[in-house]
Amino acid sequence: MKIQLSDHFSYGKLFRFTFPSIVMMIFTSVYGVVDGLFVSNYLGKTPFAAVNFIFPFIMVLGAFGFLFGTGGSALVSKTMGMGEMEKANRLFSMLSYISMAVGVLISVLGMLFIRPLAAWLGAEGELLELCVLYGRILLIGNPFFMLQVQFQSFFITAEKPKLGLVDSLIAGITNILLDWLFIAVFRWGIVGAALATALSQVAGGMYPLIYFLRKNDSLLRLTRCGFDGEALLKTCSNGSSELLSNISMSLVGMLYNVQLMKYSGQDGVAAYGVLMYVNMIFIGTFIGYSIGTAPVIGFHFGAENREELKSLRKKSLWIIGGFSLVMMLLGELLAAPLSRLFVGYDRELMELTLRGFRIFSFSFFFAGFAIFGSSFFTALNNGPVSAAISFLRTVVFQTAAILLLPLLWAVDGIWISIVIAEMMATVVFLIFMMLLRKRYCY
Repeated sequence: MKIQLSDHFSYGKLFRFTFPSIVMMIFTSVYGVVDGLFVSNYLGKTPFAAVNFIFPFIMVLGAFGFLFGTGGSALVSKTMGMGEMEKANRLFSMLSYISMAVGVLISVLGMLFIRPLAAWLGAEGELLELCVLYGRILLIGNPFFMLQVQFQSFFITAEKPKLGLVDSLIAGITNILLDWLFIAVFRWGIVGAALATALSQVAGGMYPLIYFLRKNDSLLRLTRCGFDGEALLKTCSNGSSELLSNISMSLVGMLYNVQLMKYSGQDGVAAYGVLMYVNMIFIGTFIGYSIGTAPVIGFHFGAENREELKSLRKKSLWIIGGFSLVMMLLGELLAAPLSRLFVGYDRELMELTLRGFRIFSFSFFFAGFAIFGSSFFTALNNGPVSAAISFLRTVVFQTAAILLLPLLWAVDGIWISIVIAEMMATVVFLIFMMLLRKRYCY
């Protein structure tokens, strides 16, 4: 039975509706992990460190896909809830075309500035050359990655969440197969790793583009449209929190790399890379659920259905709480086998990674609430509050912690930083939730 945005959502229906987006985000993370596994085990720790050193910069540029996806879907779903379907399609089309143009522009700029940036962050010698080579190839696929990210949100708004999962499967399987072919068979080294990822991004961006350009049975389709500056500004306001969150996480990731280079060299960067790969999978659960529920919340907000809004908020907090506990326990249980899987070939690196893992896992207990909180207020078209939660979580708290705590506990302070930051961000979300409960009646 088809689930519609206008339905009443029980726990079971929420799980069924968000399940494709959760699996989509987990699988997207998994194929990134497979990428890291091939690089680490076939090419060694220096190429592995190079990939993880420059990857945050690439993600900064790709983050604009979240701006148009989450911000646009919030506006489009609200417009649909108001019964203006023709306008919703025009807005969807305009935002998609702008996203394509922005993707090309920032990728060209990224190719020009990647070398001086990598050098400024501390890369030199072989590490610097590998960073530049990998990054420039990967930026070829960045415009398509932005489209893939954007359309994941719009697939849900179009009541086609399963197609978002299909898109992730297409991109993920492409990446895994090409990693094996280019790295393990053809022995193309880091060039092969970059090509595999870039081509998988092309596949992930082209599938939804072709789907929405053709006649389809979803609620949305790419059509002719004019320029609506007010709608674009509203989209940027709505999606600013997700853009800021992703850019900030990438910038903070660069800061982590700088601190780790200072305290433990390339081994620290490699260990952090392992933690980030696992973090992407676990956090993917929270992001997938938040992406899946946002259009539903936005629709009922537009329809002024306050009882359903209250129900969605309450159920979501219980679901996020359950996920958080499970993720933390899994992190502790899987620390040793996952560390061994990535860097078991180097004893010292293995021990450093395992210790970091044991501390880092406690962050999963708090992360989901802040992620959902930012998405929740984006869906309510309250960009400033959503942005405040993201900014405090990913910039203020983490930056302060990563700069101060290593002074007390050296490398351990770096691992503790993320736990403290996520805990404080959760407190901020709960404060906003209490302060705005009368305004939104949730």
